[in-house]
Amino acid sequence: MNSTTKKAAGDVLLSLTNVQRNYEQGGSVIEVLRDASLEVRGGEITALIGPSGSGKSTLLNIAGLLEKPSGGEVTIDGIVTSKLGSGKRGRLRGSHIGFVFQVHRLLPEFSALENVMIPQMLNGLGREESAERAEQLLAMVGLRQRCDHRPGALSGGEQQRVAIARAVANAPRILLADEPTGNLDPETAAEVFEHLNHIVRGTDTAALIVTHNEALAATMDRRLTIRDGGIAEI
Repeated sequence: MNSTTKKAAGDVLLSLTNVQRNYEQGGSVIEVLRDASLEVRGGEITALIGPSGSGKSTLLNIAGLLEKPSGGEVTIDGIVTSKLGSGKRGRLRGSHIGFVFQVHRLLPEFSALENVMIPQMLNGLGREESAERAEQLLAMVGLRQRCDHRPGALSGGEQQRVAIARAVANAPRILLADEPTGNLDPETAAEVFEHLNHIVRGTDTAALIVTHNEALAATMDRRLTIRDGGIAEI
């Protein structure tokens, strides 16, 4: 793979500082995250690895403003989020953060092009402009010739590449991915990651990727894990 080509990282776009997350269960408190801190810069791909149940998905949800921490601070592109109300958090999430999941969640009745257009149109962009950007993004993930195909006519790897293009359709500053290649065979997973890498480098996005795939994690700029509720660099 040639995806290991790196350039100097940009500004810090995602910062977690001393983040804590506790849950109450059966009258007791379960501490999932304790003083977890990390930074991800523009144009940088960071892997978050570790065993199931260690808190990776919880941390990703907190980084994506889907869940509030019990303590600590999340800063998105210089914006401190702890005191933001739910409306402002939602708007910040919509404008700054893109998500890629293990299951692609494409709309089956729409073409690949339309799946990438829809979030742009919901964000206020016109149909013509949305179509033009969608075509450019699909070309970036190697699917220019598959724009008119519906998800059912695409392979699993192609569907996930459409999901990546859709996630960055509104030019988010941060891309969060939860096992984006978990359902794919190793060869297809490597191909999908190659395209994700191309998107991140080409748009100076900050990417945090949860993965169990050690081979892919080894090609990323940094590898982090959760140990005793905190973040440790590998």
